[in-house]
Amino acid sequence: MIPVTVDFGFKLNDFNIVEDTIQSGDTFGSIIEKQNLNGNQVYDIVAKVKDTFDVRSIRKGKPYFILRTKDKTNKIQAFIYQPDRLNYYIVDFRDSVVAHKKTRPVKFTTRTIAGALNGSLSETLQSLKVDPGLAPKIAKIYAWSIDFFKLQKGDKFAITFTERYINDTIYDGVDSLKATYFEYKGKKIYAFPFSLDGSTNKQQYYDDEGKTLKNFFLKAPLKFVNITSRYTKNRFHPVQKIWKAHNGTDYAAPTGTPIMTTAAGIVEQAGYTTGNGNFVKVKHDRTYSTQYLHMSKILVRRGQRVTQGQIIGKVGSTGLATGPHVCYRFWKNGVQVDALRLNLPTSTPMNSTLKPKFMAQMQPLKKVLDSVSDLKFRK
Repeated sequence: MIPVTVDFGFKLNDFNIVEDTIQSGDTFGSIIEKQNLNGNQVYDIVAKVKDTFDVRSIRKGKPYFILRTKDKTNKIQAFIYQPDRLNYYIVDFRDSVVAHKKTRPVKFTTRTIAGALNGSLSETLQSLKVDPGLAPKIAKIYAWSIDFFKLQKGDKFAITFTERYINDTIYDGVDSLKATYFEYKGKKIYAFPFSLDGSTNKQQYYDDEGKTLKNFFLKAPLKFVNITSRYTKNRFHPVQKIWKAHNGTDYAAPTGTPIMTTAAGIVEQAGYTTGNGNFVKVKHDRTYSTQYLHMSKILVRRGQRVTQGQIIGKVGSTGLATGPHVCYRFWKNGVQVDALRLNLPTSTPMNSTLKPKFMAQMQPLKKVLDSVSDLKFRK
């Protein structure tokens, strides 16, 4: 017995089906003209459906289906176009020509996993059958709290997240992160989303004590970093071949890697010197300034206001440099200091009146993380 297949609101067994994708040069008209329709008929059809389905919106590579009768006439009954996995358009030819836009039902499920790093976070998530696209979202949340390049193989974590399923069966990725912790330097650092104004569009992340994870400064000016030279009062300069102070931190990266400003501020300088190469200096407030040297390209101008994490240039090896890297320099009260040793300021803390609400929301999520983690690592 042939199983019954129902999709797009049709019992597909009842039709002769053409399944294809839009090719270069295809138009809605050229496709349905092949179904024994002439040019005048196509023109009338386009006019009738234009308020629902703009036939000019079809794009190369997108799938479409044509349902036809099973008799000798092979008469077209419906044209179905899928711009994405969630939405589709139906042009129904059966009684009178009419178009519909449909959205497939979406189900959200919540899952909690616990694991230990084995390779990169993306690789570890993939091995746990989790969308690896969750990794950069997590890295962004912890950008001010954890240097992911200092995490070690075996470091533990747990994550609670929601996933989307279309039509109950088609996996559509991670929808949102509800709670997580990472072991970092022997301590669990939790992250829970919470909105200070009740808007789900403006959530920030806080730890299990209600402290914000978002600091005034990012940990580094690059997303993927390799420290090759630290701040020191005495270093043998690789180009000048003399011993001198190195008042910054060098991060090696391929030429063209985006360089981010580590905090919001105003571009104080943007230019070139023989030693620094192409560089940008950003003044953040009366106390702090940062500078980024040896760029291959400068992407901001003097006087421009920049936001935290904004791309201000590209890694290069201009000036006195032996290879592509960014030298990151940090000023406090006009004096160059070691950014890696500073206890930098944090952003605005949670109002005490909101903390009871946050704690009530956070505690059951934390309990789930800990219980799944305990179960995983007791084995």
